Amino acid sequence: MKVLFIGGTGIISSACSQLAIDHGIDLYLLNRGQTARSVPKGVHILQGDIRNKASITSALGTMMFDVVVDWIAFTQEQIDNDLELFWGRTQQYIFISSASAYQTPPVKLPVTESTPLANPYWEYSRAKIACEERLIKAYREELFPVTIVRPSHTYDCTLLPTHGGYTIVDRMRKGKKVIVHGDGSSLWVLTHHRDFAKGFVGLLGNNRAIGEVFHITSDELLTWNQIFEIVAQAADAKAHIVHVPSDIIARHDPEWGASLLGDKTHSMIFDNTKIKQIVPDFSATIPFAHGAKEIIQWYDSNPARQVVNDDLNHMIDEIISTYEATWQ
Repeated sequence: MKVLFIGGTGIISSACSQLAIDHGIDLYLLNRGQTARSVPKGVHILQGDIRNKASITSALGTMMFDVVVDWIAFTQEQIDNDLELFWGRTQQYIFISSASAYQTPPVKLPVTESTPLANPYWEYSRAKIACEERLIKAYREELFPVTIVRPSHTYDCTLLPTHGGYTIVDRMRKGKKVIVHGDGSSLWVLTHHRDFAKGFVGLLGNNRAIGEVFHITSDELLTWNQIFEIVAQAADAKAHIVHVPSDIIARHDPEWGASLLGDKTHSMIFDNTKIKQIVPDFSATIPFAHGAKEIIQWYDSNPARQVVNDDLNHMIDEIISTYEATWQ
């Protein structure tokens, strides 16, 4: 099977690239060649910029693929370009959407693939919804062979789930307070990228996936309090948690606030029945306690990775000080 990944070296896609190669797939990666991540042995590299028509035409020539996966499409305009480029060139086109496109807050849990799409809080999610709608229209009206995949919060050893990355670990190790939104009791799902890859690679070239939508997540449920405590334990530290409402955080940092109000503030539980029916071998087996140890080991193995954001540190101190003075 000949497969093209547009991207293929990101947090989620890197594990999918490796597993695809392990399964004997003839894998091509189209990117600008600017990643620091290693590429699996056996991958064909096509250097080009998907946003530049001349560049992409030169890189692809007349090549045909069984499957094309776009990991880096975020707007309807980018989808329109993909439709023009890959119509008649592939038997399956997979769009990487986002579970944040689901109704927020959800009226009913667990979330299934038929849960309505509506996120009034986050522009990123609304753009993904517009992409999905364009692709479904192309499938219904012209039989464009689309499959839509909605990852939730998926991580690898380089990605902490906390806003601010290593800055939060540094605060924990120094005994400083850290912020958890709300009361920390909302439920969240963290999926290791190697687990995600098991479900995803099973969709490649799968005729039962054409015209369908899937989310692929772990079944492990954690509160945000537990997530911070697990990170602290992996870092041989303690989490001195201060609970601050998401809307107050948003007043200080609109970008951080948008990711909370549009995604992380609300409990999200996913029903993975559909992906397990189509890919019977899929099972998420890596708990976050194990993943957190991988993350801390990655940071500790190279001090250059331990970047502390002084501006964020100052803002966190200010938020905590203001909130405690006002409400406690």
